[in-house]
Amino acid sequence: MTYQESLAWLLSTQQFGIKLGLENTFRLLVGRGNPHEGLKIIHVAGTNGKGSVCAMLDAILRRAGFRTGLYTSPHLVDFRERIQIDGTMVAQDAVADGLTELRTLSDEWDHCPTFFEIATVLALDLFAAEGCDFVVLETGMGGRLDATNAVTPVLSVITPIAMDHAEWLGNSIGKIAVEKAGIIKPGIPVVSARQTGEAEQVLLQRASASRSELTFVQNPWPHHIALEGEHQSWNAALAALAIQKAGLGIAESLVMEALLDVRWPARFQRMADRVIVDGAHNPHAVVTLVDAWKKAFPSERATIVFGALDDKDYGEMIRVLDEIAEEFWFVPISSGRTADAAAFKGMTSRPSQTFHDLSAALDAISGSSHPVLMTGSLFLAGEVLARLADAQGKPS
Repeated sequence: MTYQESLAWLLSTQQFGIKLGLENTFRLLVGRGNPHEGLKIIHVAGTNGKGSVCAMLDAILRRAGFRTGLYTSPHLVDFRERIQIDGTMVAQDAVADGLTELRTLSDEWDHCPTFFEIATVLALDLFAAEGCDFVVLETGMGGRLDATNAVTPVLSVITPIAMDHAEWLGNSIGKIAVEKAGIIKPGIPVVSARQTGEAEQVLLQRASASRSELTFVQNPWPHHIALEGEHQSWNAALAALAIQKAGLGIAESLVMEALLDVRWPARFQRMADRVIVDGAHNPHAVVTLVDAWKKAFPSERATIVFGALDDKDYGEMIRVLDEIAEEFWFVPISSGRTADAAAFKGMTSRPSQTFHDLSAALDAISGSSHPVLMTGSLFLAGEVLARLADAQGKPS
């Protein structure tokens, strides 16, 4: 298959939806010769901050001279954002060849593997083929039954746990924490962000049962970092603690250099001085976003361009954003899972209007007298980045 043909096949597997469980992943890995078994993996789960922490870990390891593999999700513009080697997206030919082999392997199965299962095994296969010294592996959803949990890492990392994906993971912090804690393996050290009392107890119990050393972050990273927001200082502290507990002997000066240079799109990303894109997509993330906005624009309210998926708690997200909003511009997302933007209007007392698509809202931005915040979904953030790149004549 060509690159485009292979991606079309991969996207077609989304019809099988989400399937929690490891059977297909193990079957694919065995068919590919178990590439994960030779990899040193740092496995990252949690609700918010996973992508930022993964980017920080990858940046630190690269700065220390290691060849790295980075696996994250979702992608914003290009599928290959999910699979990076030494900070660079893998080649289209490598993706096409890998997906062709995985399709051949699974074509006759009674139950086709899902998009995420295939993407995870593709990544592990490519990392092994490229001789990566370390792999930073982000869970997709949950942890216990997530496709990435087929690996045995050298270290497990858990970012803040909050309510999200309740229909799959459970309707309480405790139940969700059980799923996230499922990445803790016997005897493998664990580092965690600060957690709510309920989540902390779950992690402590799981770590004790697994005889795994569990260490919680105590203070934010005290030095400057490239990513904005106080929450990123806590993420940086978690990444630095993970590096320390991995026992790699990386000097703090190298950690500081890496964190001064780390990049991760759609996390309070400034597209211009007064245009911010942030992929916050649940109430916990939006609370953090509002705090970051207040520090960046202490005396100004925002024109908020907001779109969300229909399975998110968008009513609560809008309520939290109301605190910094001058007005809302509601937009749909280019996805069959988009929430009805018109339904948002009754959820705020601020002035609001609904646009028929994102392009119409982007065209109106120049007329706003307030700084602009575009948020509500990583899918929306990806659309924004792709369209602004096109408008500037850059490849997306």
